[in-house]
Amino acid sequence: MVSKPILPFYYTHMIGNVKSLPVLKAAASFKGLAVIDANPYDDQGNNWHTNQNNFFRQIRNFKIDLTGMPKTSGAGIHWQVAQATSLQNIEFHMIEDQSEENAQQGIFIDNGSGGFMTDLTFIGGKYGAFVGSQQFTTRNMTFHNCKTAVYMNWNWAWAFHGLHIDGCGIGIDMTSGGNAQSVGSILLLDSKISNTQVGIATVYNPDQVGTNGTLILDNVDMSSNVHIAVRNARTNATILAGNAQIDSWIQDRTYVGGDGKAVQDAHSPIRKPAALLDSNGHVVTKSKPQYNNVPASKFVSVKAKGAKGDGTTDDTAAVQAVFDSIAEDEIVYFDHGAYVITDTVKIPKNVKVVGEVWALIMAGGDKNFKNQANPKPVWQVGEEGDVGNVEMQDLMFETLGPQPGAILMQFNVAGETPGSAGLFDVHFRIGGSAGTRLQSDTCQKTPKVKTEPNPECEGAFMLVHVTSQASIYMENTWLWVSDHELDLSDHSQINIYNGRGILIESTKGAWLWGTASEHNVLYNYQLTSAANVYMSLIQTETAYMQGNPDATVPFTAKAKFFDPDFSATCTGDSQKCARTWGVRAMDSKDIFIYGGGLYSFFDNYDQECVPLNNCQDNIISLEGSQVHLYGISTKASINMVTVDGQFAILDSDNRNNFCAAVALFSSYDGEVDDSSNPASPTETWAQDTTNGGGLTVTLPTVL
Repeated sequence: MVSKPILPFYYTHMIGNVKSLPVLKAAASFKGLAVIDANPYDDQGNNWHTNQNNFFRQIRNFKIDLTGMPKTSGAGIHWQVAQATSLQNIEFHMIEDQSEENAQQGIFIDNGSGGFMTDLTFIGGKYGAFVGSQQFTTRNMTFHNCKTAVYMNWNWAWAFHGLHIDGCGIGIDMTSGGNAQSVGSILLLDSKISNTQVGIATVYNPDQVGTNGTLILDNVDMSSNVHIAVRNARTNATILAGNAQIDSWIQDRTYVGGDGKAVQDAHSPIRKPAALLDSNGHVVTKSKPQYNNVPASKFVSVKAKGAKGDGTTDDTAAVQAVFDSIAEDEIVYFDHGAYVITDTVKIPKNVKVVGEVWALIMAGGDKNFKNQANPKPVWQVGEEGDVGNVEMQDLMFETLGPQPGAILMQFNVAGETPGSAGLFDVHFRIGGSAGTRLQSDTCQKTPKVKTEPNPECEGAFMLVHVTSQASIYMENTWLWVSDHELDLSDHSQINIYNGRGILIESTKGAWLWGTASEHNVLYNYQLTSAANVYMSLIQTETAYMQGNPDATVPFTAKAKFFDPDFSATCTGDSQKCARTWGVRAMDSKDIFIYGGGLYSFFDNYDQECVPLNNCQDNIISLEGSQVHLYGISTKASINMVTVDGQFAILDSDNRNNFCAAVALFSSYDGEVDDSSNPASPTETWAQDTTNGGGLTVTLPTVL
């Protein structure tokens, strides 16, 4: 019985018994905002934490019961959070009454910058979930007998996958703000709505100014007693009739060739390759394993085997010895601590690894990871060509001081089955935290003087490299180069230089659910000769200090790693060309990005460019590639998308509530080849002789 909010502190995991979910029952006399409050307000309306910086939290395996409270009040979880946060396997029980008096809600999110949620069930209440955040990824959420399953108060971009809504008045209400439309974009994917009057309520009009209210429906079943699939809440007009299977339906601007057009209609679906799909034809998903049937004796503690985890001792040999001796029915357990690794640790192709509240793996030493001309993996998962089953969860990878030759993780394993090789709640954090030696006392920002990068403030060469024969499943993985200090009292902005985010060369299937990659120098996401890659939803930010210096330093472009060479491509007069690529795809095919928030907030820490939407020239580059972009939002990049160096979508043509947004841009006609080899340029692209060679995409009709 709970009479006031439970207040989980920063960096807290609340984990119930997965075999018998503990019940948090609100007393009839309960006073407070929610049974669990992740960011309380004081009496003056101030939060404990800045919502966009409320990182590193988990809650899983609970039942939250509001049925003992008066129906006029009550919320299950106030989840005002940012990245590296998750909710999993939680039931919300509310009074099942769809009258006007019922005010109960399961989740309340007023703002933030999330985030990931999965495997949640909502029963009853006015709102299953009342939510608003910059961006979020949500999977496998079930709603029964709610008045409104999801009320979207605002967002820049939000992806829902695997929603099951039954017996509700409205499935998703995205009418907030009325004509002003405070909702940016919603993607509803591989979902089902049944026995519900209105599937989705919107106020979007194709004749409106701006792209607010973007909506993408992809494989949504509304065939079972759904009266209206999409309704205009302002006019009560039926936009899309119910009682139907919806393969693909879009409202907002889509791009046919080089021309943008506002639509509100069915769209010929772009077929996804079989490599990305499960037996039901849905995109592959997998819940974070909890090992509830594995006895404790099968968990092998690395500290019990001799590792210190004290942030100073070299634990390389001790950690390697554990992996060399681990049996396939055992689980490697990293007790909470900071494990210094000074040479490559080789991980077997069949292994399970669990960290305790994000145990830290710190690339360190004075030799092996220091030379950016000869980078080496810190955490090598399998060997090239390996097929196996890898599960890693609740780990954090960092550097101990500058390690500009470190590839923090090289992932070589292809899953034995789709999604069987993956990372869950595994994060990569460079600098800004205690013990890293990359903090505000050394790496303070310097916007007022011409800045030469400080070698003592270089992080890693690359955060993650997914090699060509691998397949990887990533869920709620944050690749963050710290833009500000977390642990010292000043919490000021800092200059940390990290070469690259994630490089994907995989062709056998890659699934990235709820990932973000921020503040790297050259790029945040790059796909090179990749195929069969699905990402939903991704988030990026450009390095804040860029402009002083730009992206040409301190990391040298290397052809071996297919790096962008800004010194060769930024040959004009613009001072905003050499900036972090949010997404760069080269010679790749069958790349699907369902939801993206790619942001540029600064020019040398100055924000005058933000309202002008010109902090950088370009943010997405498609080079000889077949890429399908759904529900893409960008901020303050003059060109949202470039194709072989030529602009394809302008920010100024696609203004949304804060970002610019488009519903669909495709550099390919939608037919796919289920083979795993990227298309030959001679089949799809013509030689471009205007800029020294390269590949130019011929943009076909996609509607």
